[in-house]
Amino acid sequence: MDRKHWVIAVIAVTGAALGASFLWAPQAPAPAAPPPTPLGWQAQIALLGGDGVAGNSAGKAAQTRFSDPWGLAMGGGVLFVADAGDNNRILYRGLDGAFQVLAGGMEGFADGQGSAARFNTPSGIALDAQGNLYVADTGNHAIRRISAQGQVTTLAGDGTPGFADGKGEQARFNGPMGVAVAADGRVYVADTWNDRIRVIATDGTVSTLAGGALPGWEDGQGAQARFDTPTDLKFDSHGNLWVADLQNNALRTVSSTGMVSTRVGVPNADRVLWGPMTLAITHDDVVYVGERLSGRVVQLSPHGHIVAVAGNDAQRFARPAGLALAPDGSLLLSDADAYRIHHLVPHIATAADASPQLGPSPDNPLPANQGRWPLAPQLGWHEVTGTLGEVRGNFSGESRHHLHSGFDVRGDVGQTVLAIASAKVSSPASTWTLGGQAEGLSLDKLDYIHMKVGRDAGNRALDPARMQLVYNEAGQLDRVRVRRGTRFQPGDALGSINSQAHVHLAVGPSGYERNAVRLGFANYADHVAPKIDDIALFDGNNQRLTEKVDGRLRVPRDIGGLQLVVEAWDQVDNNLPRRRLGLYSLGYQILDGNGRALPGYEQPQTNIIFNRMPPQREAVKLAYAADSGITVHGSSSTRFRYVLTNTVRDGLLAEGCLGMAELQPGNYTLRIIAKDYSGNQASVDQDLRIEIP
Repeated sequence: MDRKHWVIAVIAVTGAALGASFLWAPQAPAPAAPPPTPLGWQAQIALLGGDGVAGNSAGKAAQTRFSDPWGLAMGGGVLFVADAGDNNRILYRGLDGAFQVLAGGMEGFADGQGSAARFNTPSGIALDAQGNLYVADTGNHAIRRISAQGQVTTLAGDGTPGFADGKGEQARFNGPMGVAVAADGRVYVADTWNDRIRVIATDGTVSTLAGGALPGWEDGQGAQARFDTPTDLKFDSHGNLWVADLQNNALRTVSSTGMVSTRVGVPNADRVLWGPMTLAITHDDVVYVGERLSGRVVQLSPHGHIVAVAGNDAQRFARPAGLALAPDGSLLLSDADAYRIHHLVPHIATAADASPQLGPSPDNPLPANQGRWPLAPQLGWHEVTGTLGEVRGNFSGESRHHLHSGFDVRGDVGQTVLAIASAKVSSPASTWTLGGQAEGLSLDKLDYIHMKVGRDAGNRALDPARMQLVYNEAGQLDRVRVRRGTRFQPGDALGSINSQAHVHLAVGPSGYERNAVRLGFANYADHVAPKIDDIALFDGNNQRLTEKVDGRLRVPRDIGGLQLVVEAWDQVDNNLPRRRLGLYSLGYQILDGNGRALPGYEQPQTNIIFNRMPPQREAVKLAYAADSGITVHGSSSTRFRYVLTNTVRDGLLAEGCLGMAELQPGNYTLRIIAKDYSGNQASVDQDLRIEIP
């Protein structure tokens, strides 16, 4: 069936019949009135499309690859998807469960039929009662419409960023990300970087409903109100327009007359929501929210109760970008940074339950930096000062606050930071912590941290067209904004190193960071084997075993679970001699008195591998013993004391111990296998000789 006849068929068939086709199991006929939405449910997560690898293909679930799946819309049992990034297309999921391209496929700005049309970073989408699909075409600063026959036209905006009311192409938007269609056919727009809510009348005339000239947080009427980076819009059953007010960590509502009220969130107070970015609202006004910072999907009841239905620390989404309701009230979710689309249904425990496929695949290609460093000379050599998984503290006395999530390159304060690979900004909040030591910029898969974003050492703008310096009413620099959809090329200036005197590179979304050493840097080499300074066993009371007999550590068989702690560190070629770096993997074997591995230990028990960052905050205290830390955060010396009996690898986290009860009395050796990423292995001081009486 061609696209034209398919769309006409969709409009002709009832939602109930198509809804049954959308879900995997046959469904009973829809009741006359939908049942109340269950509250506080926990989701079972299924995969509808994508395998976690960025790409450009369409077909059955496992055959479809997305570049930046964002907005979702559900109508007549058919799911529509805005796929941005390098794909710039709109897809639909038909009755056979396969994804097909409805329109677009190349970056640009052109109206036309199907694949002849061009989009630039399509984000939010919404359907009207006639089956027309509206697209917030973020990179084109325009609102587009796709008819039921697949014809793409421009409703408002002319491709130029700005702010202006008017009809059709006379109007100007600034990176709009969200759209919603009212019952009367008017189209509402989250004009994201204008921090306003706009309305497009049925004759194409654009007016401003609410919001002012600068980002902020104010309730009130029309232009008196303030938003901060609104990203999504949805209507409730009473005609109130809900706004995901991203940077305010708030949910706001706007009445038909433009009165703005805050529903969730309090200015200058502890946040309740963590970067609300996308919304879905049920028939009985239960609100679902996808959070950018936490990777959760939360449910807000009409009474104000907030419960996470999916995306806890251990199973978080990479970037929940779009939400839509299925005909049966279950949820559809696009996870943009994981290149996947999920179906969230109330969980029913079964023996076949398995861990869901979440996050980007480990096989997802790394950025193509071709050996470039983030500092000049990009193909020269630079000192490495930190690697993935090292222990990091804070400035309040905690030496084990978090795990280091990237790769540090030493540089001079004020030195220009350069892009190492071509990239397109995907996040609507791509900069953070203005003036702070962790200030940074996110370019697709790469984060560049510890720099003055968009500014040189004297705080002068480096590239105001792409990195806009926003000043408050007092004339003070308030933030640096980089729009979603902005492109950068290798060698482009991104900012200047701040007081931290290094650039931190992180690869992948939060909770799924990968080891940036894998990027490969020109003239980087590591021929230095790791060094082991200490091997220790600790009992259940965290007391170190110290009794020795003939040079062997005495370990009673009935002592219970033990922790194996190893202090070790690494260096790379040409670094300063004092520079201590963390290891890549650590494991151990138990050998008998003749040096043979015991059964089960023929291969090392490699519990710690820093190949991917675990998302849980407590990971640092499972990977490292209490006296670990670095000098920057107050430790007297840099010490990496790894707990080898715990598991921190492959994004997994588990507590463990070493038991001796099954061993017969005699002499044994605990052999430590400590490696860096280049494969060098410690060969000195790697054995702890023990005696079991």
